[in-house]
Amino acid sequence: MRVEAADIVDLFVYVVVLNLFIEYVPSVLSETFTLSLLTALLLKVALEAAFVLKTRVIDRLRAATTPRAKLAAALTLWVVAAGSKLVVLQLVDLAFGDAVSLGSFPSVALLLVALLACRAAVRRLLATTPKS
Repeated sequence: MRVEAADIVDLFVYVVVLNLFIEYVPSVLSETFTLSLLTALLLKVALEAAFVLKTRVIDRLRAATTPRAKLAAALTLWVVAAGSKLVVLQLVDLAFGDAVSLGSFPSVALLLVALLACRAAVRRLLATTPKS
């Protein structure tokens, strides 16, 4: 796996968003900035893995020809979408213990939506910025 410039920008965006959540959402905690940086890195890897998995499930959904196959793919997509949040909670707990807390399922879901929305906005901004 090769690290691209966009991956570094994503990491910086994730650090900023995560630290804003740490500041303004009482259930989201990190003992140090270093831990928030490492948490952002963990979130980047986990979200990329979830994205790959979701893409594969969506491809199966589009390729499904029977109602049963479509239903199975749709249910799998729902499980992956909801399950990814639970996996993120577990990974953070395993990696950092009590030093980092992302709160409960709703705060994690909101955090992940904010991370992805900010990432998309920054990527769109950088794509439209003229190069000097």
